[in-house]
Amino acid sequence: MRRPRAFPTAATLALALLASGPPAAAQTASGTVTISQTQVALLVSGALGGGVLTYEGREHPFTIGGLGYGGLGISTIEASGKVYGLERLEDFEGPFAQGRAGAVAGTEQVEGGIWLVNPQGVTVELKSRREGYALSLGGDAVFVKFK
Repeated sequence: MRRPRAFPTAATLALALLASGPPAAAQTASGTVTISQTQVALLVSGALGGGVLTYEGREHPFTIGGLGYGGLGISTIEASGKVYGLERLEDFEGPFAQGRAGAVAGTEQVEGGIWLVNPQGVTVELKSRREGYALSLGGDAVFVKFK
């Protein structure tokens, strides 16, 4: 019986990402991004949402979804931030490893940090606002697809 290999690979990428942390502030941003996402977690987490990448003066809407580990609860996330290392628009689409840290209880909003890295060297550093009941500290693999 064949075992799916995507989750262990995503977990390994996410752990490496968590160890490296967000990008250095000295880098010049290639663009900006806004994301709206709903996340559900009970040790294994799932998320679905969308966003807009602003790159070279144009807006590019996309969907985002994925699986991960390390969380408990349900929350909505509104995030915005900067994109680094994006040289071609097509390098933004595809898989990203995600690191995150934060907590939220009820409607009290708590700021947390999220950073994403893909195999093409694109890094997204986000500041997020979350609502709901959730505790998260872990990593995920997310998939970006332009609409």
